[in-house]
Amino acid sequence: MDDRILDFASGVDMIWHAGDIGNHEGMDALEQLGKPLIAVYGNIDDHTMRSRYPLHQKFVLNGVKVWITHIGGYPPRYNNRTREELKKEKPDVFICGHSHILKVVYDKNIDCLHMNPGAAGIHGFHKMRTMLRFELVQEGDEKGKVTNLEVIELGKRGQLR
Repeated sequence: MDDRILDFASGVDMIWHAGDIGNHEGMDALEQLGKPLIAVYGNIDDHTMRSRYPLHQKFVLNGVKVWITHIGGYPPRYNNRTREELKKEKPDVFICGHSHILKVVYDKNIDCLHMNPGAAGIHGFHKMRTMLRFELVQEGDEKGKVTNLEVIELGKRGQLR
């Protein structure tokens, strides 16, 4: 685990992981930070990770309905399963991984913010290792709004600084 990931994670209220976790030691290190950790397993994760984390996480936080899963697609080309469930569930924020491509886009067709944090690991086909950090407004007229969105670049794939 890159120590910078732990440094960034130690400064947040919650940690969300969109799958392709890889090794247990990294998640153990994140859990030891004592922050709430919400994660889903990805297609590279073994049976132990699949028993430790679910395929989907759906919850409401600060008035925001959130759905995290690993494979979901991108607006407007969601996979068939995801497209139907998005229409039914109507999340405010939909987070998925899988592509390892950083992308944040508002899908006006379903009134939902789609986020893919890219990939923070050193393995895969991505070029830059990335994470997202953001806040959810907790009070007032803007309650539930995603603000202060940051892209955190951790360096090139295959390299730990």
